[in-house]
Amino acid sequence: MTDLPAFAPIPAVLPSTVPFVGPEQIERESGQAFKARLGANELTLPPSPKVVGACARIAQTEAAFYPDPAAYDLRAALAAHTNLAPENILVGEGIDALLGWIVRLFMAPGDVAVTSLGAYPTFNYHVAGAGAHAETVAYRNDAEDPKALAARVREMNAKLVYFCNPDNPMGSWHDAVAVQEFIDSIPETCLVLLDEAYAEFAPGGVIPANAFVRPNLIRLRTFSKAYGLAGLRVGYAMGSPRIIGGFDKIRNHFGVNRLAQAAALAALEDQAHMNETVATIAKGRERIAAIARANGLTPLRSATNFVTIDCGQDGAFAKRLLAEIVARRVFIRMPGPEGLNRCIRVSVGRDDEIDLFEQILPDCLRAARSL
Repeated sequence: MTDLPAFAPIPAVLPSTVPFVGPEQIERESGQAFKARLGANELTLPPSPKVVGACARIAQTEAAFYPDPAAYDLRAALAAHTNLAPENILVGEGIDALLGWIVRLFMAPGDVAVTSLGAYPTFNYHVAGAGAHAETVAYRNDAEDPKALAARVREMNAKLVYFCNPDNPMGSWHDAVAVQEFIDSIPETCLVLLDEAYAEFAPGGVIPANAFVRPNLIRLRTFSKAYGLAGLRVGYAMGSPRIIGGFDKIRNHFGVNRLAQAAALAALEDQAHMNETVATIAKGRERIAAIARANGLTPLRSATNFVTIDCGQDGAFAKRLLAEIVARRVFIRMPGPEGLNRCIRVSVGRDDEIDLFEQILPDCLRAARSL
C-alpha cells in the first residue's frame, strides 16, 4: 500500500474531525434509539402545512428536474421579506455551507479569523480547512464579548470576525445598538460575519433593521430553527451586491435542491405558523427553566430555542450529568470550553419530550453526584 494519490498540503496535515457527533451516531454505537431529541437545537414541532404540501407537490412532479441555480423565486421572496433587493440575498445549504463559501472567498493560508471561544465550531472547521488561523476570545458573563472581539481584530489584523447574536451555546444576546457599535468599530479591511440563526426568537430591540448593510458585513439567517427545516438545509446571507455577487465565483450552484427551495418558500409565506411556533418555543423555554430550578439548577436567560442550564459545579460534573441523561435515551449537549462547560444545553422539544426530561432529571442528578 502507498499513500498515493496524496492529499493536498492543507488537508494532509489536518485531523479527521467531525464538528458534531450526531444523535444517529450515538444511537448506532449504543444500539438504542433516543426517546427525545433535545440536543441539536432543531425543531421537533411539525412544519407549516404549506411546507408539507409543497414537498409533496415537488416530489410528485419535479423531483427529476435540477433546481434553479439562482434560487430566483426564493431570493425574490426573501428580498420582499427583508425589504432588500434580490442582489442583497444569497441562498445556500444552511449557514454551515455559507460559512464555508465565505471562508473560501475571503481567506488565504496564514490569514487570521477572530471568533469567541465556544461559539459555533463549524466556522473554525472551515478556517482550518483554508490553512488559516482562528484566534479565540473568551466569553464574558456567559455572553460573547464584542469589545474584546474588536480589540483582537485590530491586534491581529484579522481578515474575518465571527459574531453570533443571539448566541449559541449560551442563549445570551446583545441589543441592536451594541451590535451596530461593534460592527462600526471593525476596520473596513475585516469582514464581519453576523450569525443571526436565532433572530426569530429574539426579543424586540436585539436584531438590527434588515436595511442595516455595510460594505464589510454579511448577515446570516436560516430556515433550520423557527421554520423547522433543518433537515432540508436552507440558509441565506444578506450583504452588499458586490459581496453577494462574488459568491458566484465559488459557490455550489446546484447545492440547494428543488425540494428545499420550495419548502423554504412555503415556510416563508406562512408567517402565522412561524409566529405560533416561536410562541410555543417561548413557553417551552419557560417550562425547561422551571424544571431546572425545581431541581436546584440555574437556567440562563435565553433568546433562542434552547435553555442553557448552569449545573452549579465544574465541567466534570456537567459531563457526568450529560452522560446520565444520554444513557436514559434523551439527547442533549453541553458547551465545551472551560467556564462554559459547567452547563448543559437543552433544546425545546415537544411536550412529551420535555415530560421525559423532567421525569429523568432527578435520578440523573443523584447518579452524577454519587460518582
